[in-house]
Amino acid sequence: MQKEQLFATLSEALAASDKRAIRAELEHMHAADFALAVDEFDAPLAAKLLDLLSLPDHADVFGYLDPQNQADIAESMPRNELAALFSQMESDERADLFNQLSKEQQQALLPGLAQAEREDVRKLASYPEKTAGAMMSSDYATLRSHWTVRKALQRLRLEAPDKETIYQTYVIDGDRHLVGTISLRELILSNPERLVSDIMLTEVLFVRVDEDQEDVSEKIRHYDLLALPVLDTAERLVGICTYDDAMDAVVEEATEDAQKSGSVAALDSTMDKVGKWELYRKRIGWLILLVFGSLLSGAGIAHYEAVIESHVALVFFMPLLVGSGGNAGSQAAALMVRALATGEVELKDWLGVLGREVLVAGGLGLTMGAVVASLGWFRGGPEIALVVTMAMICVVMAGSLIGLSLPFLLSRINLDPATASGPLVTTIVDATGMVIYLGFASFVLGLPIP
Repeated sequence: MQKEQLFATLSEALAASDKRAIRAELEHMHAADFALAVDEFDAPLAAKLLDLLSLPDHADVFGYLDPQNQADIAESMPRNELAALFSQMESDERADLFNQLSKEQQQALLPGLAQAEREDVRKLASYPEKTAGAMMSSDYATLRSHWTVRKALQRLRLEAPDKETIYQTYVIDGDRHLVGTISLRELILSNPERLVSDIMLTEVLFVRVDEDQEDVSEKIRHYDLLALPVLDTAERLVGICTYDDAMDAVVEEATEDAQKSGSVAALDSTMDKVGKWELYRKRIGWLILLVFGSLLSGAGIAHYEAVIESHVALVFFMPLLVGSGGNAGSQAAALMVRALATGEVELKDWLGVLGREVLVAGGLGLTMGAVVASLGWFRGGPEIALVVTMAMICVVMAGSLIGLSLPFLLSRINLDPATASGPLVTTIVDATGMVIYLGFASFVLGLPIP
């Protein structure tokens, strides 16, 4: 069913308080698809709609809602209902929602939770954003190395309903130190009387609670894992990061990088939910900064006014040259930002990558110079053709090298290299290209260089 059609159906059922019709719709679809329609309702109506579902279904659908919608709906819920909802949510989703609430809401909510849930929420919500601790789940299964396979399977049967995954289980000692891992497959295929210690793997991949979520996601992708255990500073197992959490983190990071590549600060919500003021605030800073950057191009033109007055034909090629340099720079920046993000290149590789780019950019510049040479001859004669050709070669090379180097420079000073893409590179290359072009014109045409 299309989202619009489902929205209309739910609206009718909600107006009639038809609990049966709403629950029937959910029975025939995934909770994530149902949540897409719920996201279209205002928070009070969405809360009323979710109240007509059973508590487990309520929690299931709620976990797929937009984070801002979750916070708005939670704000309209009575404390006892919100506490009941928390008890049904997965631990990592519960912590994310808790961090969305105001301090007053948090203080009002905590007394309504069971002690174990309260401590779990506090612990998970205390980790910095975008770290392994913030994205991990505490719903994982553990075993002991001295247990038999039979006892281990019995324990997993008891724990499975409350755990996020049991396909990979972690073996701990009395102090919760991670000593091994074992898959459900190995347990099922092993002799029931064998000890867990005999079949577990002792070389276990793990991450630290303070590790960046991007690094965690990359490890899960690289090693093709369902989950990664998370250890605290005392080497104790405190949670797991699952592949679905890693996918969410990858989407979040990719979205943020895409926004930064357009010189927009990372948005706090999705494009269809973000407020006008926030959208203005996230964009205006970079736009003002780029205005002052663009003044460099204007200063270059003003510096060479006499050159332009003597050969008006030069004006025709200004957009072509600076645009080509900006395009080449944006290409190089986009390739390098992605390579840095995926770990294909590192800061120590800069000189090697720069040397290769010089050759590639030289080839690009020569090709584009040859393309515009005839146009320059037609518009202004052989001297203008020479100026345009030489300038095109140098502008494309300069743009490519600037686009390549800027992400490295930003990484070196601990800034996000994604910021180097798009408008920032174009603004810098435009000013550089203008100076190169008019400087060549002054030299070739025998005019005095200002």
